[in-house]
Amino acid sequence: MVTVSPSQCETSPTWAYALQLPYDARAARIARVTLRAVLAGHGMSQLQDAAELLASELVTNAYRYSDGPAALRLRGLGSDRLRVGVWDTNPDIPPPFDQRSRPMCPVPAEAAGGRGLFLVCHYAQTWGGYPLGDDLFGRGGKLLWCEVGPEPAGRVTAA
Repeated sequence: MVTVSPSQCETSPTWAYALQLPYDARAARIARVTLRAVLAGHGMSQLQDAAELLASELVTNAYRYSDGPAALRLRGLGSDRLRVGVWDTNPDIPPPFDQRSRPMCPVPAEAAGGRGLFLVCHYAQTWGGYPLGDDLFGRGGKLLWCEVGPEPAGRVTAA
């Protein structure tokens, strides 16, 4: 895990952690445990439920739809906002992250999956994704991200 130094944390409200995840079905659980520890350490436990759900969905998608490692990045944006990003080796951006204007298709009640990114889009205040070109190390793939924090003034969330 990569962390910022304590002296930077004391002078700046932003911080970042990165966790490399192998291609393993246990990756989502390890990401959730790490996220809980990071949020508790930074006094942001009020974001835990939403952030844990979103990170778990993004890491699970990385495992299900790519065939290589992934990485979780957590970035504090002030004292009450968190950005969660997940990189994986598959360059394809899934809907609705590919075109935010396209309506999301409902998932049949009997379907075993297909709700993960809907949950991310519903519970995150903002979200996005972009493909990453191949670099010198042959990485590439994509990055999906979302942000959680207090509801902006005037915004009404549907249950």
